Amino acid sequence: MQKRVLCCILALLSVGLLSGCSSRADASISPRVGHRFFAALQQAGWRVEDADGQPIPSNRISVTRTWDGNRCVSTLKNISTETLRPLNIILFNLKQHGLSPDSPIYGEGFQMLYQSGGTLAKREDIGGYRDADHYKIPDLHNLPTVYGVLTIGLAENENLLLGFTSCERFIGRISFDEQQLLVSVDAEGIALKPGESWALPEFVVLNGERQGDLFSRLAELINENHPPRIIRPMATGWCSWYCYRMDVTDQIIRDNLDLFKEKLPELEYIQLDDGFQPFMGDWLDPNPGYGDIRQTIRDIRERGFEPAIWVAPFIAQKGSRVLREHPEWFIQNDERTPLDSSTVSFGGWRNGPWVALDGTHPDVQKHFEHIFRTMREEWGVNYFKLDANYWGALQGGHHYAQNATRIEAYRQGMEAVLRGCDDQSVILGCNAPIWPSFGLVTAMRTSGDVRREWRPFKLLARQNLSRCWQNGKLWDSDPDCIVLTTHSPWGVDVNLTENEWMFHATSIHAVGGFILSGDRAEDLYDRELAILKKLLNPTGQGARFSSAKLETGITDLGDTQYYYFFNWSDADAKDLSVQLTARAQLTDFWTDEDLGVHDGLYTVKQLALRSAKLIRALPAK
Repeated sequence: MQKRVLCCILALLSVGLLSGCSSRADASISPRVGHRFFAALQQAGWRVEDADGQPIPSNRISVTRTWDGNRCVSTLKNISTETLRPLNIILFNLKQHGLSPDSPIYGEGFQMLYQSGGTLAKREDIGGYRDADHYKIPDLHNLPTVYGVLTIGLAENENLLLGFTSCERFIGRISFDEQQLLVSVDAEGIALKPGESWALPEFVVLNGERQGDLFSRLAELINENHPPRIIRPMATGWCSWYCYRMDVTDQIIRDNLDLFKEKLPELEYIQLDDGFQPFMGDWLDPNPGYGDIRQTIRDIRERGFEPAIWVAPFIAQKGSRVLREHPEWFIQNDERTPLDSSTVSFGGWRNGPWVALDGTHPDVQKHFEHIFRTMREEWGVNYFKLDANYWGALQGGHHYAQNATRIEAYRQGMEAVLRGCDDQSVILGCNAPIWPSFGLVTAMRTSGDVRREWRPFKLLARQNLSRCWQNGKLWDSDPDCIVLTTHSPWGVDVNLTENEWMFHATSIHAVGGFILSGDRAEDLYDRELAILKKLLNPTGQGARFSSAKLETGITDLGDTQYYYFFNWSDADAKDLSVQLTARAQLTDFWTDEDLGVHDGLYTVKQLALRSAKLIRALPAK
């Protein structure tokens, strides 16, 4: 009994002293809830399950958990005389977490297009492509499951963060409901030989007043294990997809180039998206329907811009030359033919169902290296938007390396891509597995695809602002394109208010990352050009938000601060307040209206529904 009490006391001390998160000595802060939870978590049991969900006895397998303050390193060991195939390694099985069921939560998805919101008792989808449904990645024990990180709002000024700070071989998960919480690792059922040990991803518990501070500390810890590949300055440019989709041609690009040179020469990159290739998978082959892509690249450079290109290296469609000539390069099914991805996951959004190239295959690695070295050295492209990266980490099937996990397959494939690039290459991950991409991309898309409608504007803003903490720390963030005109290649009627357009623009600014226009050059007039020019000097930092509500945030650049106010409501105006960092001269960023000198608490009164306000603060004279 005395030993148990001592462990709890040490746990309380370790959270308070070693969380790495500042917390003002304020009466409204109640860290006791977080301390009690942490102590209970440390005392929770572990469990290892096989592919049938049955526990592997503790006399055959062991889990060692070693805490250093609030950081935990775990090891799995086969202590039997037979090869074992663990599937679920439950590091902490907390049957009663003791937290309020109404506690607000935020969690990442396995892949980029999904996040979790809501509460412990009732998860809400952020994004329409849930891991368990759309991508068929099962939740653990049918509990809501997040990957990499979970934040929990404990009180008005207290937040808890549970996170994994590494992802080399296995993905870490957190599953929960109103009563229980499980911290686990997906071992994928690969072989663990007698006497063999596996180092598992590092796990951390953080507790503090502001959610943004916890995320910043998590990013620091992730970077210790996965040094980032950030390249500056932040990219600005134009993307063809939201004007022309796959119907883009070399003539269309040339027409836009001439107008952009006249209207917006400040842009750096012209990004050619999906449509230049004859088949998904045959990225270097000519496509007569598009035209001459090498001439397009020369035209881009001649007009003073840099070329960028869309590539989906891990996928191929039926009919592609790469699939026809090299079926052995692909993840295999039980019959040892290329696995149809639709049998285990989503089959792809165009020309599917796709098959997935196996990143563990030596010839695939050479193939990836050849594609990107050719595009870089012969075509003159050094900005690569990599799409459909999730298929590199496809679950199910058989890899060339028989005991490789899907995380290893993805990372080995991406490392081959990097060998074809150089240290100045922009490598943007899109539709990617988030945690497995650490240290492998220079930039990451942080939302789904934009559409010129209020609901997508609202959804994408929530996705992007929830991931603001990643920008400039893990990678440069790409919040997808800024769209400001009514032309839509999807043929929908665009009926947005000025407030809704500016809500969208303000959310892009708050990310502080890539700025890519998604409109046809011919549709950009004085209003649109003025907004774009204000955005073309991104802060390079993501705004910090106090909570998962994402109503008020700040980007602090030292002498300059940007304060963000978002009214997400579809019904009511709202008063929103921020605490200014210092006495300052305030200006409305979009209109340049002088708002006067203020200090202390600043309130935007009755901010209209579906609107946002962006205020720039400079030192008061």
